[in-house]
Amino acid sequence: MQTLTDKKLKVQFVKIHKDAKLPHYATEGAAGMDLTNVLNEPLMLKPLDRAKVPTGLIMILPEGYEGQVRPRSGLAAKHGITLTNCVGTVDSDYRGEICCLMINLGNEPYTIQPGERIAQLVIAPVVQVSTEFISEVPETKRGAGGFGSTGK
Repeated sequence: MQTLTDKKLKVQFVKIHKDAKLPHYATEGAAGMDLTNVLNEPLMLKPLDRAKVPTGLIMILPEGYEGQVRPRSGLAAKHGITLTNCVGTVDSDYRGEICCLMINLGNEPYTIQPGERIAQLVIAPVVQVSTEFISEVPETKRGAGGFGSTGK
């Protein structure tokens, strides 16, 4: 039986910092590849501090795909460290460095060490749509119910 991993999409990276590491999957079933930082020295984030943390990588994505930069659950659960934009999007035509917009939502300062894994990168297909205005909203059974209207 053929699996999705039998034919892998090729994603290329340009190393723009001597300490940059290729993103990698920590386990066989991982959806996201770990991204590491290329800080020259430790970076302390006090509670509510934000920082743009470099990875030293430029990613070359095939057209029709995006890179989703997501928080690492361990950093969020243990220290309150996450991304300010929740999920960062890297478009297929972007040719700048991948940086992670980090924030400390915890109660204690946290120091990011050089070379530490700071985020994860998920590659996903993109569907672009055409848009148009219409004059009436089509009826559905649900209607405009939202924000808990379907129950717990």
